Amino acid sequence: MISFVFLHADMKQQYLVIVLFVMIVASCATSLVSYHATERQVVDDMSQALSSALAKQQSNVITQDTIQSFNSHLQIAELRGKATIAVDTKGREFKAYAHCSEATIFSLSDQRPTVVLWTLTLMWALFCFYHRRHEMLQMVGVSQYGGLRFAEAEGTFYDAAGRRIKLTRMQQQLLEMFFRSDAHQLTKTEICDALWPKKPDASETLYTLIRRLRPIIEEHSDLKIESDRGKSYGLTIR
Repeated sequence: MISFVFLHADMKQQYLVIVLFVMIVASCATSLVSYHATERQVVDDMSQALSSALAKQQSNVITQDTIQSFNSHLQIAELRGKATIAVDTKGREFKAYAHCSEATIFSLSDQRPTVVLWTLTLMWALFCFYHRRHEMLQMVGVSQYGGLRFAEAEGTFYDAAGRRIKLTRMQQQLLEMFFRSDAHQLTKTEICDALWPKKPDASETLYTLIRRLRPIIEEHSDLKIESDRGKSYGLTIR
C-alpha cells in the first residue's frame, strides 16, 4: 500500500491540480465569452435606438424627448433607464453615442453556465484538498532521507520511485538503526552491541555487512555510508 502511494501520489496530485487549473480557466473563459456576446448585443441595440431617436427628431439637440425616444426604441427592455446618451463636443462635428456600465452588461449576460462551472470547480478544489489531506495522513510514520523512505508500519524501505528495496535481515536492522538515529550516525560499539550482543569481537562481521550494504544504498538513493576510521559509521548525502 505504501509503495503504491509513493509511486502514484505525486503524479496524481499533479493531475488533480492541472484539472483544477483547467476548470478555473474554463470558468473565466465562459464568463468572458458570455459578457462579450452580451456587450455586442447591447452596443448594437443602443446604436440602433440612438439612430432611430435622432432620425425621428431630425435635430442634433439632445432633449428629454430624445432620451425618451431613445429608451422606447431599445429592444432590450432591461437597458431602458440604464443606458445613457453622451455628446462628444471635442470635434467639429456633432457626435452622440450611447453607453452603459460594465455592471449592467454583466447583469444582462447569461452567467448560468459560469455559475455551474464555478460550482464544479469549487467542488473539485475541495476534493483536491481532502485528497491531499488523505495522502498526508497515509504518509504518517514514514521517514525520508536522501531519496530513501522508511515505512515504520511495514518496516520496509523504498526508493524515490516507490520501489521496495530488498535487504537481508542484518542489512535491514542496520539501516533502520541509521534512520532512527537523529544524526544518521552510529558508533561501531552501538552497532555491534545491537546486532551481535554475544559476540566478543564483531569488527570483521560489521565490516562485511557495511561493504555489502554500501552498493545497495548507493544504487537506490543519493546516500552513501561514510566511515570515521572504523570507529563510527554514518549515512550522508552524496
